[in-house]
Amino acid sequence: MRWSIVCWGPIRWLRMTELLAGKHLAIIGLGLIGGSVARGLKGKIPGLTITAIGRNTQVLKQAQHDGVINQYSTDIAQGCKGADIVLVAVPSLSVGGILEQLKPVMTEHMAITDAASVKGAIMDAVAEVFGSPPAMFVPGHPIAGSEHSGYAAALDHLYQGKKVILTPLEDTNPAAVSQVAALWEALGAEVLSMSVEHHDAVLAATSHLPHLLAYALVDTLSQQGVSEEIFRYAAGGFRDFTRIASSDPQMWHDIFMANGPATVDVLDNYIEDLYRLRKAVLEKDSAELMNTFTRAKKSRDNFLTVLNTKPETKS
Repeated sequence: MRWSIVCWGPIRWLRMTELLAGKHLAIIGLGLIGGSVARGLKGKIPGLTITAIGRNTQVLKQAQHDGVINQYSTDIAQGCKGADIVLVAVPSLSVGGILEQLKPVMTEHMAITDAASVKGAIMDAVAEVFGSPPAMFVPGHPIAGSEHSGYAAALDHLYQGKKVILTPLEDTNPAAVSQVAALWEALGAEVLSMSVEHHDAVLAATSHLPHLLAYALVDTLSQQGVSEEIFRYAAGGFRDFTRIASSDPQMWHDIFMANGPATVDVLDNYIEDLYRLRKAVLEKDSAELMNTFTRAKKSRDNFLTVLNTKPETKS
């Protein structure tokens, strides 16, 4: 199952408009992810009403003043009552508590989705709250973000050209999947589908492990008391690699708590390769180093070709 907006046309846009026009969208959590959804949809869908639900009234008032939401609430049940689509945009470990508060006002026509980076943990939370997953619940994950967090960092173009992965189950209502897909497509995203397990394994390798390594490197240097000098003389490569260590600690804490096994699987392979390279460096094994670096460069260049981008200039 796969949706794409590579060739947006009047027919495709009409379909999205029909699915979303006049609907009521409730966004729980108006940070970078939820705030960017609200900003991106502003004025795009005729008659779409956006309600934001959160704890920080100052942020909610600012969003209303900016015109990116129509109304707000600090009460989940009140803010989501009567909504057609609910987007839960909070850290992974908070989703279960949100669903518990949402449960009393859910209806059989209310499509519910999330934006958490770990799907297995979300489905565990869903099972704990509901027993069996509601037919209108569509697990989702936008592959987009920033090292910055909060509503102030929200961008109207954050999802343009990015991928969004949905992980519907066999019993998930197709109408709910279509509505959620239309929501992300209206933001310019390409929507894909895969299993919960495959999603968590893929993201552990491509997103979770790199963040873990960036946090570890910066922390290692800071604990040695050399971080100030390192950052003063750091070139672009170091800044690029460690940029993601500026990401929201709470969010990434929750991700690793929720997706530990899948992350450790790929981390163990990485550690083995590091020890192999450590041995090659100490023993001045020129062939091993050249083979590793050449193989890695070829893989990275192939990756860039797939993305239709040019290799970056080295710093």
